[in-house]
Amino acid sequence: MPPTNVPTLRQRRLGAELRKLRERAGLSSTAAAARLGVQQARMSMIEAGRYAVSADRVRAMAISYSCTDPALIDSLANMTGGRTRGWWDEYRELLPAALIDLAELEHHAKEVRVVLAIHLPGLLQTADHIRALFQEGLPELRPHEIEHRLSYRIRRQEVLHRKPSIPYTAIIHEAALRMQVGGPATLRAQLGHLLEMSELDNITLRVIPFEGGSFSGNGQPMDYVYGAVRQLDTVQLDVHHGCEFLDAESELTKYRSVIDRMQSNALTPETSRDFIHNIARSL
Repeated sequence: MPPTNVPTLRQRRLGAELRKLRERAGLSSTAAAARLGVQQARMSMIEAGRYAVSADRVRAMAISYSCTDPALIDSLANMTGGRTRGWWDEYRELLPAALIDLAELEHHAKEVRVVLAIHLPGLLQTADHIRALFQEGLPELRPHEIEHRLSYRIRRQEVLHRKPSIPYTAIIHEAALRMQVGGPATLRAQLGHLLEMSELDNITLRVIPFEGGSFSGNGQPMDYVYGAVRQLDTVQLDVHHGCEFLDAESELTKYRSVIDRMQSNALTPETSRDFIHNIARSL
C-alpha cells in the first residue's frame, strides 16, 4: 500500500505509539528498522502514520521493543490497516481536517466526558441551536458553509445512539444553560432536548451552578475521549484556530484531574435535571 501524505488522527496516533514503544526500548529508528528488516525511511513513515502496517507487523514491533502489555498490543493491532472510511469522509473536502478527525475519534471512543463553561455539548445540541451558533460566529460563514457544518454536527450525534452505546458524561456550567443562543424559544427547546437526552441510559448530565465555587481550569471546552486502554486516551480542546488533540501521558493525567475535580463540584444527575427544568420554566 503506498504511503499517504495526509494521515488521519488515528493513523498518526498509531505511529506515535509505536515510536514511544521504540524509544522506551532505547532503540534508534535506524536500529529498529534493521532489527525488523525494513528500510529506515519506511520506519519513519510508519511512525508518522503515513504508511499502513498490518496487525502482525505491529505485534512483531511490540515484541522487538520488549513490550509486555498485551492489552496495549491488542489495541494497537486493532488500529492497523488502511484508512477507515466512515460517514465523515463525505465532509473531507468541505470542512477543516481537525473536524473530520474529531468525528473519527468519537466513532472509536469507549467513553467520552466533556466539560463546558459557556457552550452546550455539540453532541446534545438541537438543529436550531447549532444554526444560530454558526450564524453568530466569526469569521462569518456563508449559508452553504453553515448547512455543511450543521449536517456534520447532526451526523456526529449518531454516536450516542449506536449499539452498544458509549457512556457520555457532560459537565455543564450554569452560564452555558442560560446563554440565549437564538433567543428564548430556541433555548427553551434546547433545554428540553437536554432533559430528553439525559433520560438515555448512557448519557449523564451534571450541572455546576454559579454557587458551585471556583471553576477548575480556564473555562476552555474540553472532551476527554477514552481509548481501548488508558494509554490511548485523547484530550480534545476547542481553541481559537479549531481543535487541538493532546495525548502525552502528562497531559492526560492533568486533564483527568481537572475533569474529576469539576465533576466533584457538580450537582448530582437528578438535581441537575431539576436545575435545567427550572431554568426552562423561567424563560
